[in-house]
Amino acid sequence: MKRRLLLAAFLVSTTAAFAAGATADGPQIKPWGIYLNYIDTAQKPGDNFFAYGNGKWLKTAQIPSDRSYAGVNLEIDKQNEARLRGIVGDLSARKDLTPEQVKLRDFYNAFVDQKAIDAAGLRPAQADLAHIAALKTLDGVARAMGDPALSLDGPYSMYIAPNDKHPTAYAVNLVQSGLGLPDRDYYLRNDKAIVATREAYKKYIAQMLGFAGVKDAGARAAAVFKLESDMAQVHWPAEDRRDPDKTYNPMTIADLQKFAPQFPWAAYLAAAGISANAPGGARTLIAAEKSAFPKLAAIFAATPVSVWRDYLTVHYLHGFASYLPKTIDDANFAMYGQVIRGQKAQLDRQTRGIHLLDDDMGEALGKMYAAKYFPPEAKAKAKLLVDNLMKAYEADIKTLSWMTPATRAKALNKLHHYTLKIGYPDTWRDYSALAIVPGRILQDVKNATVFEWNREVKRIDKPVDKAEWGMTPPTNNAYYNPTTNEICFPAGILQPPYFDPKADEAANYGGIGATIGHEISHGFDDEGAKYDWDGALRDWWTAQDKKNFEAKTDAIAAQYDRYEPLPGIHIKGKLTNGENIADIAGLVIAYKAYHIALGGKPAPVLNGMTGDQRFYVAYAQSWREIRSAGTTRAQLLSNPHSPAEYRVNGVVRNDNGWYAAFPQVKPGDKFYLPPDKRVPVW
Repeated sequence: MKRRLLLAAFLVSTTAAFAAGATADGPQIKPWGIYLNYIDTAQKPGDNFFAYGNGKWLKTAQIPSDRSYAGVNLEIDKQNEARLRGIVGDLSARKDLTPEQVKLRDFYNAFVDQKAIDAAGLRPAQADLAHIAALKTLDGVARAMGDPALSLDGPYSMYIAPNDKHPTAYAVNLVQSGLGLPDRDYYLRNDKAIVATREAYKKYIAQMLGFAGVKDAGARAAAVFKLESDMAQVHWPAEDRRDPDKTYNPMTIADLQKFAPQFPWAAYLAAAGISANAPGGARTLIAAEKSAFPKLAAIFAATPVSVWRDYLTVHYLHGFASYLPKTIDDANFAMYGQVIRGQKAQLDRQTRGIHLLDDDMGEALGKMYAAKYFPPEAKAKAKLLVDNLMKAYEADIKTLSWMTPATRAKALNKLHHYTLKIGYPDTWRDYSALAIVPGRILQDVKNATVFEWNREVKRIDKPVDKAEWGMTPPTNNAYYNPTTNEICFPAGILQPPYFDPKADEAANYGGIGATIGHEISHGFDDEGAKYDWDGALRDWWTAQDKKNFEAKTDAIAAQYDRYEPLPGIHIKGKLTNGENIADIAGLVIAYKAYHIALGGKPAPVLNGMTGDQRFYVAYAQSWREIRSAGTTRAQLLSNPHSPAEYRVNGVVRNDNGWYAAFPQVKPGDKFYLPPDKRVPVW
């Protein structure tokens, strides 16, 4: 079980912030709005609206050496990072700290003390490495994979989340896992860059084994790589894993042992603290990629324990590299930062320390962030934006020509049952049971992982806590959760220049409004539409409406299949379909909500631009971004989000309002679509 515990596996997030602003310099429409100096009028809007809105910025934009991307998302991230560094810095100077704040301070100080980490060498990890090296049986290997303190997994990983078909109860979810590279395609494709990545990874495995003192590391690394390649061969493709009907396969532990008998399920689950029985009888677990499970179990049983020991050693050092000597940390970054993401230099230790606190004590840190940077008036304005978007969505559903009254009534019922979370939780997480020992960073990280896992296991047989948040308050992101039917907008994304209570309505609705619309729309994308108003996975559509809906979503997937961001690598239309549907619907709904906000009054013309034009340019600038080729490659192969350029060009071409705002878009332009080919869905 890896340290990340797949907490967000059931969330549908935006991945990147959609800011409507940019840097503090350069001419812009006042008060706060689009950046005129980024607009490139030499670009035809119909050929590349992304470049039209951002072209002059794109000509000079550079990715910082310590990042794999640049643009709005990075600017907001860096703003939030600086704020959090200031908050943590203040803790060291204060004498009136709460016990929770003392833990934050000590956790951070232990992480940034590189000299102490280097001086300790591998001693803090020695007991764990010795334990792995002493494994003698496959049962022992499975127990190590299930031990939350080791943050490992193997053929499978597990997480606890609401049960898709019984969303008031929690369930243990089991998913395929075990790969050191981002996705199965990295093992199976033969593109030049992918082959080079594989070769670098083989050397990395040997290097990690060498750090652990393993002899004959090269040959043993080859066996570890073959093991991962064998698992990759039977993994489901990323696009198939999106289908909640296919990945909902409930089984008791006894059923699982019969279905995939060559894996020691009892040992694995016992190590994680998962009991065989629930209050109502045998515990039900949800197996995701069902057909892969027996194949992975067979690979597990056929692999010698000695190979599994080496595999676990490599994955242990990878998972804990940031808390081990700099030589190991640097080698890990060289593989995952430089080779895979194309990042030239590692983030400074202080910024990484902020990320660690956000990961492991995010609500304790977020409590202080929200108090300082998210005033009540910002929350009230965000709530007003959401209310207008919900009104626009309701009006849209009521007038859909392709939906029958029976399904329409249920769709409206689902919309009316949405739970909205803005800024920060009403109840903060209690970290009193988390032990943080000054100067013991590896142990502190392990304690945090065990603390979180035990918190989830302890409540596994209790009703789902619908007040819980899936993101921390400082997060520059948002999400929709289908099993709780909720949309969440943390304080970290509701910040200038992205969102400003005093902003021009066109900028706010083209930026944060489209984001809010995006998240609302996830409840009605090709995946979210399979969940009802209570968050239960069930079919609530009439047969004809379902057929009409699938025809539209298939048409969107076909559009995106044709886009080729990197030579030889196309967007996977089925993999990205949910996000693309939400992007298109979110923009269409945000446009309607913008006009609701105008209250029937005409928008002012500013700097020669109509309100509608500012709305769409704000949207294009909200996706102002460049990424390294490595990051884009990983995104195309395994991420359900399309690259930023296509989250603009692929979206506006389906929106009738865009054509009206920019009448110069004509047939023959690259992204022009005739009216009968446009697919707004909602």
